[in-house]
Order: sequence, then structure tokens, then C-alpha cells
Amino acid sequence: MENMASMARSARPLLGLALALSLVAVVPSASGEIREMEVRSDARFIIPFDDFGFSRRGGLELNVSGVSFADSEGDVALSRLGFFLCTRDAWPRVLRQIHDQNITCALQSELVRVVSYFDRLVPPPNPSGVDVARSTSFRVALNITNSTQFTLLFANCVPHLRVSMSVRSAMFNLPEPSRRAYLSAGAGALPLIYSVLFFAYASFAVAWAAILFRRQSAVFRIHYFMLAVVVLKALNLLCEAEDKSYIDRTGSAHGWDVLFYIFSFLKGISLFTLIVLIGTGWSFLKPYLQDREKRVLLAVIPLQVVANIAQVAIDESGPYSVDWVTWKQVFLLVDVVCCCAVLFPIVWSIKNLREAARTDGKAAVNLMKLTLFRHYYIVVICYIYFTRVGVYALGNLISYRYLWSSVVAGELATLAFYVFTGYKFRPAAHNPYLAIDDDDEEAAAEALKLDDDAFEL
Repeated sequence: MENMASMARSARPLLGLALALSLVAVVPSASGEIREMEVRSDARFIIPFDDFGFSRRGGLELNVSGVSFADSEGDVALSRLGFFLCTRDAWPRVLRQIHDQNITCALQSELVRVVSYFDRLVPPPNPSGVDVARSTSFRVALNITNSTQFTLLFANCVPHLRVSMSVRSAMFNLPEPSRRAYLSAGAGALPLIYSVLFFAYASFAVAWAAILFRRQSAVFRIHYFMLAVVVLKALNLLCEAEDKSYIDRTGSAHGWDVLFYIFSFLKGISLFTLIVLIGTGWSFLKPYLQDREKRVLLAVIPLQVVANIAQVAIDESGPYSVDWVTWKQVFLLVDVVCCCAVLFPIVWSIKNLREAARTDGKAAVNLMKLTLFRHYYIVVICYIYFTRVGVYALGNLISYRYLWSSVVAGELATLAFYVFTGYKFRPAAHNPYLAIDDDDEEAAAEALKLDDDAFEL
């Protein structure tokens, strides 16, 4: 009975682990760089580390040091602690085995590949945990010949035992006998993809700058802000390309990740600010922002700061961190709130234009403005839905070998959104904001009568 109770208690953390692994599965990951992780007084039954997609030949190097135990009851059975590899497909079956009491520890399952038990610790550990200065360590080098995606996990099958240790892991593919590739099998193409996208956005920025130069008489301040957003996006892609390239070759970003985070932060804030400004009609319809629109901006910008902090915390820690799931939930929540917030100004503009079209006698002008803002509202919703839901679902459904395809899908959708926004709100001598003749006014007035119930918010 005591063993069954302990198994029941130890099975509860598996629910949290299942949630953590499901979040990892939903979010496409290009993990694989050399990681150094600290586990401090952790009593979790299972601690997930990194996942990696192996090609035909690869390897795992694991260096564990500074191992110490606390809250142990007598001698520790070291064979019930250790690292193992498991595929995402096999993990639910392992959970089922533990739940059905076929096994009492994940290390006993025939569905996992054991990397090392803790009985390899040299010198022998101090089970009482009193002499914390005493260090124990071991190293493992494992050849991988399976073409599959593995997750590295740690199993602690000793109830109430708290484990502290330093872990250094490196997973890599061997495309050539003398060269290591630290990016996952499905992420090897990402440096090239990001480089191509950088040149696409750089060309877009040059073309947009040329349009602004040629049509200075029709340029508003927001057009220069659009140029800044495109430039920041291009720089963000350049840093991401270099980041992934260095990781693939050396296992470390060598500082490119810092620049990537900086430009990601600036790009995120500027893009959401641009959507809010366009949605309010700033610079196009009016040269000022109302108080409620300012409040939206004052809410979106701090939320983007929080979202970027959460993203950095997620990227720099990993599933092994106790707070990783919390940070992941914070990031998703803040991202959803930001996406909803930027839609309000567009809805307000549509409502105001609908009312103005009936009262100010300029039906044609307001009809075209109203149509433009409706189209933009629909495109923003599609863009948000696809990049926040569709891309993640695609990354979860496809094989790890095609991880790059979900990245391409998301980036192409973003590029299409940028192009659409630039085309619809481009500086032009004849645009929806200029006057229209009397015949068009009469036609527009009739169209408005038929259109009253066509678009309900």
C-alpha cells in the first residue's frame, strides 16, 4: 500500500510534465545549441530538458557535475535516478505504463533509451546531503543512429528526494564525419531562409523609400513610420540568420542572440504601434489621437515589453526550469491581449466612418474609407489568427524534419501583411482620402443604403 501511495504521489507531477511537453510540441523549436543548466533542490519526478531532431548520424554529450541530495530517507537508490531519451510519440505510452502501475519509474520502460543512471557518479555521492561541498560528476557520450526526434529528460523515482546539479548538454548531427551541426534536422535550413527573407525586406525598404522620395507631396508622417518598421524587421531577420548560423556551426550564438532580442523588441513594439495608428486613422484622417486611442497605445507598449521579457526568459531557460510553463503562459496571454487591443481602434474608425457617411454629405469619400478599413480589419484578424494559431498548429502537425516549413509559412504571411498594408495605405495623388465628384457621391449614397446591414461588428 505504501508503494502504491508513493506511486500515486509521484504520478501527479506527470500531469504538469505532460502540459510542459505539449507546450514544447505546440511551439516550433530550433533547439540544439550547447546548453548549461542549473537544477537546484528540485523534487520533480521528471525534469524535461531539450529536444532535438536527429538525422542519420548524430550524438549526445552530457556532462553532469555538482550533484547533491537533500531530504532523502536513508540510502539513495542511485539506479532510480538518471537521464533518458524519449520520443514525443512514445511519451504518452510511458505515462500510461506508470499510471497503470506496470512500471514504477520511467527508466524501467522499454520505450525509452537510458543515457545514464546515477550509479556512475564518481566519487560516490553523500546520500544525507550534509556535506554539500562534496562534488560528484559524470560524463556521457552517446552515438545516435536513429532518425527521430528525442527529448532529453531526467527521472527522479525516489520520493521526496531533492536533487541539485549542473548539467551541460550538447546534441548535434554529423552531416560529415569532421563537422557537427548543432541545429535540429528540421532547422538546418533556417539560416538560409532568414537570409533570403532579410534581402526581401531590405528590397522592400529600398522600394518604399524610393516611393516616398518620388511622391513627397502625398507623403504623411505615418509613411516614414512604416519605413522604420520594415527596416527593423529586416535587421531582426539579419540578426536571427546570424544567430542560427553561429549556433549551427559552434553551438553558441556568440552575442547575436542579444542583438536579435533587441531588434525583436523594437520590431514588436513598432508593428503593434503602427497597426494602432493606422486603425485610428492618425495622419490619414486626423493629425491627433483621442484619449481612448492614447490609452490603447499606453497599454500595448508595456504589454509588448512584458511579452519580450517573457520570450527572453523562455528562450534562455528551457523546460527544465520550474517557472518555464508559467513564463510560457504569460507570453501567450500577453500576446493574445495585445492582438485584441490593436483591433479596437480599427473598430472605432469603422463605426465613426459609418456614422459620418450618413451625416456629413460626403458619402463617396467615407464609403471608400469605410471599405478600406473593413478590408484592413479582416486582414489584421487573418494575420493574427494565422501567425498565432495556424503556424503553431502546423509546427505541431508536421514532421520535425520539416520544421522550417512552419517558419516559412509564418514569415511569408508576415511579409504578405506588410505588402498589403503598404499597398493599401501607400502615398498616392489619387487615394480614398481625396475628394470625389458629384456623380460618385450620388452612387456612393445609394451604395451606403444597401450596405447598412452588410457588415455588423
